[in-house]
Amino acid sequence: MSSVEKEGLGSIRRGVEALVPAGELEAKLARASERGEPLRVKLGVDPSSSDLHLGHSLVLRKLRQFQDLGHLVVLIIGDFTATIGDPSGKSKTRPQLTLEETRRYGETYMAQATKILDADPARLEIRHNSQWLEPLGFAELVRIASCTTVARMLERDDFTKRYAAGTPISLHEFLYPLAQAYDSVAIRADVEIGGTDQLFNLLVGRDVQRAYGLEPQVALTVPLLEGTDGVEKMSKSLGNAIGIAEPPEAIFAKAMQVPDGLLEKYVTLTTDLDVEPVVALAKADPVAAHRLLARELVRIYHGDAPVLEAERRYDLIAKGGIPHDLATVDLGRDDAPEGSIDAAGLAVRVGFTKSKGEARRLIDNRGLRIDGTPLEDRSAIIDLRARSEFVFQSGKNAYVRVRWAP
Repeated sequence: MSSVEKEGLGSIRRGVEALVPAGELEAKLARASERGEPLRVKLGVDPSSSDLHLGHSLVLRKLRQFQDLGHLVVLIIGDFTATIGDPSGKSKTRPQLTLEETRRYGETYMAQATKILDADPARLEIRHNSQWLEPLGFAELVRIASCTTVARMLERDDFTKRYAAGTPISLHEFLYPLAQAYDSVAIRADVEIGGTDQLFNLLVGRDVQRAYGLEPQVALTVPLLEGTDGVEKMSKSLGNAIGIAEPPEAIFAKAMQVPDGLLEKYVTLTTDLDVEPVVALAKADPVAAHRLLARELVRIYHGDAPVLEAERRYDLIAKGGIPHDLATVDLGRDDAPEGSIDAAGLAVRVGFTKSKGEARRLIDNRGLRIDGTPLEDRSAIIDLRARSEFVFQSGKNAYVRVRWAP
């Protein structure tokens, strides 16, 4: 293995939780180099949301590292498997999506995933697993099901807990890892990547590939990433996510909120920065170390140009200032027929929250402000005739200028 290949392998191994079986990846890479043929590296995604965050970036960055070594990434949009619902890590049956929903989410997923992946067709193959799973006959399904046992399925941690607790496990949930495994047969995967919660599914893929006479894939997993709250897994619905398509100033500000105890993990998994110097800096000056992370994340997803402005804006807000370059929302008679609007309704109108209930909870926590002053009454009414222009703020990162233009 050349020095370049060894360096590339080091990048691939960075932050990896498990490589199964041990030593097989090196062997596959060596054989691929001898043959002059790229490995086929698989990632299956069931797009259940339209936005990607840093938690999603971990597997995508690992795919990009394989691309940079000259290998082919096969990204499988699980439009069919999403109609089953992946039970991994779930304490109850996961809601099923329609094919139309998964395909719509899949388009947005790809638009954001190529912020990380090389979109060159020579390096990226995009497939939808409905191509082979939808026409699959019952006889073939029986053949796939014969590759494993009920006892093996119940080895899964989430199934074990649900079975012990008497929580129902629907039979179709057993089919999910088998369908994912058949994806590996259909595209002849050499390597499959996933989060740690996917290891069981990836290993089932090895079993099913053997049954179809194929060389089993290497299973490579990366850790799950906690959100900025430092407690729960990163999730947009929990409000602890850093979206890769968010504006530079939002990425910078949220990166500054990463708990000190997670800084090393974030640097290791979400950037290519040398970890040891950042960890050493964090011991002497945690704020400076967070700034390195924040700058690098902005650079990765938006380029060099916005970095300084994102940092300047963060410093202005940290000192209690209000940015000048704000989007403006004009309210008219259709929005406020009586010349007034409730604050919770305004939060929904400008996009701060999805519901008035969520807005009222923000008010309870002093999270909504007008011209820098926190609202304290969850039923507050804003008289637009008396206050025709003001800055409306949610938390520390979201601002709009509101104007009354009847």
